[in-house]
Amino acid sequence: MSGETVITVVGNLTAAPELRYTQGGLAVANFTIASTPREHDKASGEMKDSQALFLRASVWREFAENVAASLTKGTRVIAKGRLKQRNYETAEGERRTSFELEVDSIGPDLRWSQASLTRNARSSGPQQSSGRDDDGASAAPAGDAWATSEPSFGDEVPF
Repeated sequence: MSGETVITVVGNLTAAPELRYTQGGLAVANFTIASTPREHDKASGEMKDSQALFLRASVWREFAENVAASLTKGTRVIAKGRLKQRNYETAEGERRTSFELEVDSIGPDLRWSQASLTRNARSSGPQQSSGRDDDGASAAPAGDAWATSEPSFGDEVPF
């Protein structure tokens, strides 16, 4: 939607994503990203941590299940999403505001770790194979040139 505040946050997960299901059966994963900027301290000449930002985040549906299965406490992530503001009143009558990130994309920060990817089968359309043939060799689904081990680009630049 236009007019939404889209931000990118780089930080560490403070705990493993918590996967739950609504009464309607939709999966939702909630987690917190701690983003701690570092600043140069002129007096000591060293880098020091500044005040951390703790931002609650959520993802829905199959995306939530993927996040819960892939990310763990302490994982450094890069997350892009829409910043949402929620106003509410406490039981004592105090007005409060909270911010949450509705995540559109998230993944591990490969500057600090390595990742091994597993493609999910498409949920709509005909059923696809597991990506392996009978002898365990990789077998890309038909028409999926990016899943092959050696893409054929010819003489042209692929982008």
